[in-house]
Amino acid sequence: MPTHFIVHDKADTVGVVVVEDLQPDTDVTGWIMETDETITLKSRDVVPLGHKIALQDLKVGDTVLKYGHDVGRIVAGVGKGHHVHVHNLKTKRW
Repeated sequence: MPTHFIVHDKADTVGVVVVEDLQPDTDVTGWIMETDETITLKSRDVVPLGHKIALQDLKVGDTVLKYGHDVGRIVAGVGKGHHVHVHNLKTKRW
């Protein structure tokens, strides 16, 4: 089974896509590095290589965890399997 995204920490709320242009309505597999587990979900958007995919539903104000670190807050709701990027995630610094 190919790995489509990686998750560093079990607590992460997003995974990082490691294949070219993940397509919508595709069953995708992720590898959780911390625990050496695999997880599956259905992608809901095109997600480019290196971009984030939501591992759960995220609502406005939720903190996004990537690599075990806070990378910002959700500013527009994101469903599980959707693309997480600058259109729905903003830094907390300003």
